[in-house]
Amino acid sequence: MTDNAPAKERDYKDTVFLPKTDFPMKAGLANKEPAILERWQKIGLYEKLRKAREGREKFIFHDGPPYANGNIHIGHSLNKTLKDLVVRSQNLLGKDAPFVPGWDCHGLPIEWKIEEQYRKKKRNKDDVPASEFRAECRTYADNWVNVQREEFKRLGILAQWDKPYLTMDYDAEAAIVAELLKFAEAGQLYRGAKPVMWSPVEKTALAEAEVEYEDITSTQIDVAFEIVEAPNAPELVGAHAVIWTTTPWTIPVNQALAYGADVEYVLLGEHSGKKHLVAKQLVESGELHGRFATPEMNEIYWEGKGSQLAGAIAKHPMADTFPDSDFYTKPRPFLDGSHFVTTEAGTGLVHMSPDHGEDDFELCKANGINPVFAVDADGVYREDWDWLPRGDERAGGVINKKFVSSTGPICEDLRAAGALLSASDDFQHSYPHSWRSKAKIIYRCTPQWFVPMDSPLPFRGEGWERGSQGDVPPTLTLPPEGERELVVGHAEGVAATLRNIALDEIRNKVRFVPERGRRRLESMVEGRPDWVLSRQRAWGVPIALYVDRKTGDYLNDPAVNERIIAAFKTGGADAWFDADHQEFLGNKYSLDDYEVITDILDVWFDSGCTHSFVLESGKWPDHQTPADLYLEGSDQHRGWFQSSLLESCGTRGHAPYKAVLTHGMTLDKNGKKMSKSLGNTLDPQKIINVNGADILRLWAASVDFTEDHRIGDEIIKGVTDSYRKLRNTFRYMLGGLSDFEESERVAVADMPELERYVLHKLYRLDADLREHVNNFAFGPYMRALSDFVNDDLSAFFFDIRKDCLYCDAADDPKRMAYRTVMDILFHALTRYIAPVLVFTAEEIWQSRFPDENDSIHLKEWPEMDRGWDDVELSSKWDIVAAQRSAITEAIEPLRREKTIRSSLEAEVTYPLSELSLSAEEFTEICIVADVKDGAEITVTKTEHSKCGRCWRLLPDVEEDGALCGRCDGVLNA
Repeated sequence: MTDNAPAKERDYKDTVFLPKTDFPMKAGLANKEPAILERWQKIGLYEKLRKAREGREKFIFHDGPPYANGNIHIGHSLNKTLKDLVVRSQNLLGKDAPFVPGWDCHGLPIEWKIEEQYRKKKRNKDDVPASEFRAECRTYADNWVNVQREEFKRLGILAQWDKPYLTMDYDAEAAIVAELLKFAEAGQLYRGAKPVMWSPVEKTALAEAEVEYEDITSTQIDVAFEIVEAPNAPELVGAHAVIWTTTPWTIPVNQALAYGADVEYVLLGEHSGKKHLVAKQLVESGELHGRFATPEMNEIYWEGKGSQLAGAIAKHPMADTFPDSDFYTKPRPFLDGSHFVTTEAGTGLVHMSPDHGEDDFELCKANGINPVFAVDADGVYREDWDWLPRGDERAGGVINKKFVSSTGPICEDLRAAGALLSASDDFQHSYPHSWRSKAKIIYRCTPQWFVPMDSPLPFRGEGWERGSQGDVPPTLTLPPEGERELVVGHAEGVAATLRNIALDEIRNKVRFVPERGRRRLESMVEGRPDWVLSRQRAWGVPIALYVDRKTGDYLNDPAVNERIIAAFKTGGADAWFDADHQEFLGNKYSLDDYEVITDILDVWFDSGCTHSFVLESGKWPDHQTPADLYLEGSDQHRGWFQSSLLESCGTRGHAPYKAVLTHGMTLDKNGKKMSKSLGNTLDPQKIINVNGADILRLWAASVDFTEDHRIGDEIIKGVTDSYRKLRNTFRYMLGGLSDFEESERVAVADMPELERYVLHKLYRLDADLREHVNNFAFGPYMRALSDFVNDDLSAFFFDIRKDCLYCDAADDPKRMAYRTVMDILFHALTRYIAPVLVFTAEEIWQSRFPDENDSIHLKEWPEMDRGWDDVELSSKWDIVAAQRSAITEAIEPLRREKTIRSSLEAEVTYPLSELSLSAEEFTEICIVADVKDGAEITVTKTEHSKCGRCWRLLPDVEEDGALCGRCDGVLNA
């Protein structure tokens, strides 16, 4: 170009290569994302990706099913986004990583909603035919599956949405009952009466995962039991043993007292004419003062060890009130409860009600005392019970606060009997509640179906076989706690029970992210009781068993079981409830001889079986077992992680997963648990409608999800700012590459050092990101990516080279090298952000490579050249970058004081002997007017004139507006 116009009159804007792009700075995600979703649906993106990855190394993620009940909340958003990040990043690595979403469709939450609808219509559930009720539950679940599916799709979750798994599908229900029958055929089911967590409101047993703990204030009472026999301490006869409880309603079902054999007990001075037996330590600590002990009660009439109470007998406080009652007049023995009786609180003596406590049940059972089933399903004492039975005008539910209060009928009657030493409604403690109804639960002994945790599992050869009850059980050698070495074979050692098989998998086979999840699940399995499978509800998979009316044994006939399973495949659970059971039994058995079980399975057994019909059934042929990963919240250590582990170990001898990834709970901005009642919930749909799904996804990928984490308006604003920086960087690259052609590409060996330094940084970033993907560490992934984009590119490389991009000649080797590296960066960075910013990455890609049938999400992880890894060059340029930072820091005060407006006006002194670059090169790197030698860093405003084209202030510019030598050469070449 040649131009002889006067310098001050010339406008050079049209001679510089300013970035050109239609990619907008303003994202407008909320409006753009639905159109992108529609295009993905139109081109069948999920199916295209599956086809593209066919035959590759598999990565199988198995989706834990959310309940089909209500709109998704912020916890769902985090959970599903993390799952999507895992699957997308594995697909990006080139693996065949399908994503089949699922829903848990059975169980109490859905029943509860239908019953709520009935109550509004003043309908009684018991008046509705069971088949109609189940049909309404199915319709309700199906509706919410469709609602949640659309909400998850709006989040950008890429999955096989047209073919999800539902636990209420007939083939799923058939698979669930088939898994149950595997336990049955192996002799790993039994019916027994044990105290289980029970909801009087929902009238069913609950799993631990269906229970949450809340702080409440309860009634606490001290009750006196008269000692009538004491062969090892006759001085105690006529005295009263004192117990303390926060569940007054269990006193009507008391059957014994427990002591600690090594606890020291004393007989205290008189109170209301009575002497009282309590633990000495609790007297000395003052624990009893303020309840029933007074300062005057300081005389000790007897002192001895708890072991002396062996053989002692007390009588129930209401024995004289009900002299004709066989239950209340029978002796209450003192039992050795050393393994649970403490002197930390109470009186040092514990009253035993085997119907309503696990320790109570086990101790009483060991001493021949059986439960009496006094409390009905709704929490009211049964109609034929002697004290406060159903029908008594004072009767009430045992979780009714008024009924069990210090002025309620239980305390009133104990007070009248002279047995109530103290009662107050002020004891604060944590207590279990149903997570659905929010009502208090109780422990209630009721006949239930269990899977034993400690019975030897049948074993044949190298596999776990159906129908192998008579085989000799194997053993496992488990390592000391803390050692994680693989256990090989079944050597002499620990019996291969369900508990020990599961512990072996936890300790030695399964990977946990974070690692602490291993110990959490391990401790839960170590101490858990037998697995309660049965629920007394209607909406679920039935426990499809026949029980011999004479022997109490369930029928174990594989032929009958096969007929049952076949019926479930065509008719689902209704095939059992509406069955001609004689047809199932065939000619070999008579229905008159068998009880048909109508209990349903715990929903955790349902979801624990999903591996069988998702990974193994062939319905999703791109799946295989075991899964590479299960991912859920930390509450699932007691839920889905555990039920899946137990189900698979009990039927297959190994875990259904190779790794378990756990995330924490989402809290509000102040770190409080979100609750509608507190008004601190955030609706993910509102966030998406205002900010876009990519913002919510970026938040999910940025937080330390392995811990409890926060979200709030200010946090979302911070995420939006981070997003804006990333977006602007991509906008700059799109503009800078607007007319880039392959003919412009420069070989790395011919590039300036700065370009090769950036490629080295990219190579190292790539390695870090791969490691983060393999560790499912998305927080570090996004931090590393953002730091590279913001610090290494925007604030350093792009900042330095923008003058080169805008003002150097189009065919200048340095500019061509810069654009070559920018192209490499574009391809890599767009892929890196794709699993997180799914919509933005697509918008970026289509802006440069528009193709309605293509997508960034079909691309694979960028290839890196080992030759880019140049440690020596990196060491040199790390120093240069630090030196540049020192210059920038020195300039900043003058900018704040407005002595200079930009670094282009700065003239700098620096010890040139410390530089590895020439002064001219360092001047360009620092984006200053000049760098001169000096003993220390100083900054002054330059007197150089400003080039009218590149705006640099340089010594070769004669006057403001004239051209520097570089620009003159470009225009007049």
